[in-house]
Amino acid sequence: MKTSPRFPALPRSFTRRTLCAGAAAAMLASFSPASLAATPKDTLVIAWAMDDIITMDPGEAFEISAGEVMGNSYDRLLRYEVADPSKLVSDLASSWAVSSDGKTYTFELKPNLKFASGNPITAEDVAFSFARAVQIDKSPAFILTQFGLTKANVAEKVKATGPLTLTFETDKSYAPTFVYNCLTANVASVVDKKLVMSKEVNGDLGYAWLKTNYAGSGPLKLREWRANEVVALERNDNYWGEKSKMTRVLYRHVKEASSQRLQLEKGDIDIARNLSPEDLAAMASNKSIKTTSTPKGTVYYIGMNQKNPNLAKPEVREALKWLVDYGAIGDTLIKNIGMVHQNFMPVGLLGASKEQPYKLDVDKAKALLAKAGLPNGFKLTIDMRTTQPVQGITEAFQQTAKRAGVEIEILPGDGKQTLTKYRARTHDMYIGQWGADYWDPHTNATFVQNPDNSDEAKAKPLAWRNAWATPELTKKADAAVLERDAGKRKLMYEEMQADFLKNSPFIMLYQQLETSALRSDVNNFKIGPTSDSTYMFKVTK
Repeated sequence: MKTSPRFPALPRSFTRRTLCAGAAAAMLASFSPASLAATPKDTLVIAWAMDDIITMDPGEAFEISAGEVMGNSYDRLLRYEVADPSKLVSDLASSWAVSSDGKTYTFELKPNLKFASGNPITAEDVAFSFARAVQIDKSPAFILTQFGLTKANVAEKVKATGPLTLTFETDKSYAPTFVYNCLTANVASVVDKKLVMSKEVNGDLGYAWLKTNYAGSGPLKLREWRANEVVALERNDNYWGEKSKMTRVLYRHVKEASSQRLQLEKGDIDIARNLSPEDLAAMASNKSIKTTSTPKGTVYYIGMNQKNPNLAKPEVREALKWLVDYGAIGDTLIKNIGMVHQNFMPVGLLGASKEQPYKLDVDKAKALLAKAGLPNGFKLTIDMRTTQPVQGITEAFQQTAKRAGVEIEILPGDGKQTLTKYRARTHDMYIGQWGADYWDPHTNATFVQNPDNSDEAKAKPLAWRNAWATPELTKKADAAVLERDAGKRKLMYEEMQADFLKNSPFIMLYQQLETSALRSDVNNFKIGPTSDSTYMFKVTK
């Protein structure tokens, strides 16, 4: 990536103590071992386990950490109000409306807006961004293609009808709130058409370039990303709204919670994002550190691949659900950072179930395994990202499963490794997380919707990743998203969750209560309910 004299590239020797230099530019360019000052007043430094980042292209990015970067650096037509996710607010759009037949949406853009590059933002940029996401056809594209958009028709269905006017035509009359909520997702981010197309190579729509570069208009702009090391953002002075209070925001990849805690206590970082319950408890009396938390639209689960003949047996799936010690996990491993939750819809979304029928019951699990023809248990593997509390939960599950004769081999890896294998559905079991892409219950229909279970399927939701064919649940999810009556729609999701709870190849573990610790001089830091709504540009020091 190109660099600027004002904010040079981060050196390869970038370490914890680098962040202690007095001036930001000098801090990033060199390091004096004798320096032990606080982080610069104009720079926010965050420690975070972010080894899940694969790309910085909003048309492809579909990971938790990348989502936060997108939310701070790219605009979209609409956002939701962080304090009340049920309310939509203006971003680039000044107004929006839907036709009487419920199929044509019209958006008017605010005038005189610019990208970070200085290029004007027009309705053509929005149309291009939607079409590009559909054309490159990466994981998040389904958020747009579910409205009937295809590579062949997207230019007609989404188009600029004036310099600042955009129309978006859907194939069905969906609940308008569902459509609007989907357009708050990262895949609907608006990219700078002129800049992106100037980087196009062999018709790739700038795909190769945008993986590591930036073409947005958000309050912060990407300066540099080095995988498993650092993400550096800086203030976008062309931003149309209130400018970022911080000149720059630095995310440092720090995997171990203990390391994050040490750096926070020393003042080498401003915010620690992945602290363990023990770390949080140990710092409770430290007056220079405070904490904040938010229930997230993120659920943690274990997926069981139905290509494995043993896991394809319903009795085995249910048995494994009785081999998790949910109570112990809730009391220890996720204390203050999560709450036990046994369904696919996080609390806070319309229709979310709070039913928790499962608990550790080895005898019941043994009986189910015997019924499945496996009285002596069996062996299998689980792919695990080596971060806490995931690792602790996986190891605890390994031990309780062993009591019923189920031998689980743990296969550790980083976020990219485990996700790549999971998305190819070559796992036995996988422990991971799913964060809401937009604040609507349909965002989690990925657990039950699977229109095509073949290896060649275009749509690859979580049900597909675990090779779970769901013809009836898919029909129910398709119907629920068209229901305009909120009460009826709520009942439809409740029915789907009851079916899922009993029959699915998912062991739902907990809903994230994201808790961060920060230095006492850090203000206006609020964790959003989705990955793209934690806004660093609003933070002050």
